Amino acid sequence: MNGGLLERLAKRSNDVSLGRLKARLRENLTRHAPTLLEQARSDSRARARLKAYIADFLMREGIMLDSDRRSAMIDALHAELVGMGPLEELLADPEVQEVMVNGPSTVYVEKSGRLELTEVRFESEEALWEVLLRMVEAAGRRIDRSSPYVDARLPGGARLNAIVPPLSVKGPAITIRKFSRHFRSLEDLVRAGCVEARVADFLRSCVLQRANMLITGPASSGKTTLLNVLCALIPPGAERVITIEDAAELDLPYPHVVALEARPANVEGRGQITIRQLVINALRMRPDRLIVGECRGAEAFDMVQAMLTGHEGSMSTIHASSPYDALIRLESMVLMAGEGVPHKVIRQQIASAIDVIVHLRREADGTRKVSEVAVVLPPSPAGELALWTLFPWTEGRVPGPGEVPDWNSIKARLKEERREAEVL
Repeated sequence: MNGGLLERLAKRSNDVSLGRLKARLRENLTRHAPTLLEQARSDSRARARLKAYIADFLMREGIMLDSDRRSAMIDALHAELVGMGPLEELLADPEVQEVMVNGPSTVYVEKSGRLELTEVRFESEEALWEVLLRMVEAAGRRIDRSSPYVDARLPGGARLNAIVPPLSVKGPAITIRKFSRHFRSLEDLVRAGCVEARVADFLRSCVLQRANMLITGPASSGKTTLLNVLCALIPPGAERVITIEDAAELDLPYPHVVALEARPANVEGRGQITIRQLVINALRMRPDRLIVGECRGAEAFDMVQAMLTGHEGSMSTIHASSPYDALIRLESMVLMAGEGVPHKVIRQQIASAIDVIVHLRREADGTRKVSEVAVVLPPSPAGELALWTLFPWTEGRVPGPGEVPDWNSIKARLKEERREAEVL
C-alpha cells in the first residue's frame, strides 16, 4: 500500500516540504483562481481544469519528476484539495472492503476479511478534519461539535460513519464501508461459497413467491449485500417497490423503484424525518413490496403491520446473533412504538408477518456465509415464538435431492399442520 505517496514524491522533488508545497499551491490558487477550488468540488470540468493548474504549478515550482511520478503527484495533490486526501487511494483499491481511520496517523483497512494497518496518514488532525468535512458536505450532511456523529452515503455508494470530539476522545474516527460489486446475483454468492446452491434455490423461491423475509446477523456479516442480491430477483416492472433507508445503499436497477432516505435534524434541531415516518408515508404510496434497509427502532411496528396487510414479499435486515434473537429484538422494537399492544398479540403478529429468517455469520477467516435459514412458526400454547430450522450450515451435512422445497410448499405444509392442530 503506497500510503505516504505525497511525502515520498516530495522527497524526490528537490527535497521540497510537502506542507510548504501544499501551502504555496493553496496560496497560488487563492490569488490567481479563487473560485476554482469551490467549482471543482462539484463539477467534473472544473476538476480537469484544477489538475491542469496543478501541473502548471509544479512546472513553475521546478518540481522535476518522471512522467508517472508527476502524474501521481498531480492526482495526490488534487485529492488533498478537493477529494478524500490520502484515503482516495484506499477507496480506489478494489481489494479494500472497509477503511477505518482512528486519528490522523492510524488508518486500518479490511482486505479479504482481515484487518491491516496501512502506511496512510494525514499531515495533521486539521487535515483529517478538512477531508471529513468535504465528505460529509458531499453527502448533504453535517458534522461538528454540536452534532458530533453522522451516517451518510458517499457519492460513489460507500457508507460513511464518523464521530468526532467531544464524543470521540482522541480526535475524529471515520469508518467507510465499500459495498462489493463482485456479488450481484445469487450465483455470485454460490460461487464464492457464501451460500450453498440448494439454499440459494430456496431463497429464490421465497422472493418470487413473495415470502416476507428478515435477514439477520452481526455487524459486517453481509446483510446489506444479501438484501441487495435478493431484491434483484424481484420481477422488474411488474411490482412497485419502495425502499426505505437511513443512508441509501440499495441499488435496484428497475424503473418502478422509489428510494426513500431518512433525514437528520438541521442546525436548529428541526426537519428530522425518521425511518418510521417514511414507512408510514410509504404505505400511502401503493407499494407492492416494502424494503426497509435496517430495522432498528419503532419503525418495526409499522413494518410488521405492512407485512400483515397485503404487502407480501417485503424484506428488512436486523442485527442479531441468531434467528431466535432476531425475533426477540424485533418484539422489543415493536414495543418501542408505544402503541399499547399486548405482548401476546405482538408475538402473534410477528409470527404472522415474518415468514423466513436468513441468518449470516462472519467466519474467523473473514468470509461471510449463510449459516441458517428458518421458517417462523405460530406461537406455542404458552405464547413463545418458535422457529423451524430448514438449513443449518454444519460440517458434513449438505441437503440432498428432494430436501429443498420451495416456499409455496412450505406454506401449504404449515397451513395443513395448523388445520390438524385446530381439529385436535
